[in-house]
Amino acid sequence: MTDPREIQALVDSANIPLRDRVVPEPASVSSPNGRPRSSWTARDLLQADFPEPRWAVPGVLAEGLNLLAGAPKLGKSWFALTVGAAVAYGGLALGKISVERGEALYLALEDPPRRLQRRLRLTLGGDTAPEGLFFETVWPCLLEGGCERLDDWLTEHPACRIVVIDVFAKVRGPVDRNVNQYEADYMAMAGLKILADRHAVAILVVHHTRKASADDYVDTVSGTHGLAAAADAVLVLSRSRGSADAKLHVTGRDVEEADYAMEFDPARGSWSLLEGPAEEYELGTTRRSILVHLRENGPASPKTIAEALGLEHETVKKTCQRMAADEQVGTDGTGTYYDLSPASPVSPEGHEGHKGQA
Repeated sequence: MTDPREIQALVDSANIPLRDRVVPEPASVSSPNGRPRSSWTARDLLQADFPEPRWAVPGVLAEGLNLLAGAPKLGKSWFALTVGAAVAYGGLALGKISVERGEALYLALEDPPRRLQRRLRLTLGGDTAPEGLFFETVWPCLLEGGCERLDDWLTEHPACRIVVIDVFAKVRGPVDRNVNQYEADYMAMAGLKILADRHAVAILVVHHTRKASADDYVDTVSGTHGLAAAADAVLVLSRSRGSADAKLHVTGRDVEEADYAMEFDPARGSWSLLEGPAEEYELGTTRRSILVHLRENGPASPKTIAEALGLEHETVKKTCQRMAADEQVGTDGTGTYYDLSPASPVSPEGHEGHKGQA
């Protein structure tokens, strides 16, 4: 937003008479009762100073309503628990991403306390429990008091940065067969969207994918498009065909669309991001080794790559040629190849994080 002092300086430089000088006041983004403002003039909207979105996990989970879908038994609950614990501790989430410390509420609606205890112990890796991590194993349906209860809880916990609802079916409530299914799905999420915006918190709703495959991963979300349409972001965890355990597909209004290669550590009950583009983990061993070398060391000839990797020069030369034809690497035409991988929207931090957050 333009500083009023800057506006005044421009007015003075134009020699506008004092009686005609108007310095607009900054437009508030809240109404007098403290609720988010909903009526604007174009001028007020352009002058408003909106705070930056609060991230639970930068690049992956922003404030707002986030829908996480995946096949049964793929590890969605472990993913949600990993992220929730990371936020409660502060430090690193998914092994690589620096997160700001805050409170986290986990609605573990499919897990009895005994199972939840076992999972939490595994995720924490023997460390003490974070004070800001809260669990509920029973919660009313959204339209039967669930939204009101969550509103009250968030009001009492302004430091909360993420709420996990695991799973959506447990709080959705009965579906009226006389109501259009798209509208029913949309309205089932609408209350959570309002709360996420009101409290500037990330709400992560765990849901399932359908068995049928689809060209667009958003279309794999079970139910109608109403669920995804109501969400600010959709995350789909799918099985990988390569050396990674899974792919995390992310798309949304405030998050850059991206695919991430994910690895699950059953000994620690945690998910972590792998280095490099997700597509790289679906390549053969030789191609992936070449890509990693080029990304870490810069442009190189097949001879240099072969010597560094301990491979036959002719094998590397032919592989590089095929990779260039497949647009997996670039070449300057003189026998030098370079990495084409785009920069990841997630920037891993190098500082030490809590070991239970990987």
